[in-house]
Amino acid sequence: MSSSGNKPLVWLHGEVKTPPLSAAARLEAGVFLRRLQRGESLGMPHSRPMKAIGARCHELRIVDEQATWRIVYRIDNDAIVIADVFSKKTQATPKSVIDACKKRFGHYDRVVGDKG
Repeated sequence: MSSSGNKPLVWLHGEVKTPPLSAAARLEAGVFLRRLQRGESLGMPHSRPMKAIGARCHELRIVDEQATWRIVYRIDNDAIVIADVFSKKTQATPKSVIDACKKRFGHYDRVVGDKG
């Protein structure tokens, strides 16, 4: 953990930038990610567990003007690990996203060790 007591963000894939997100959505994502870094637990309607991906995995919701964005993240002891940022068009998270996130988290754990 950093000296400030905040967990760092580890980006495995994706980014939060304008465009494609609006400035307001980018700021909202930043506020939620900062809260997670400080150790706050977010629940519905902002975040929901993603057990299909793995333990400690969640999907953050960012409602934008033209799209609904999702940030798939995992809360580790030493970091908030982000596996994907995508525009969600259906109710269910696409299987391709779930599979890609599992693969990214698995690779991360093999490289740095599972610190959850």
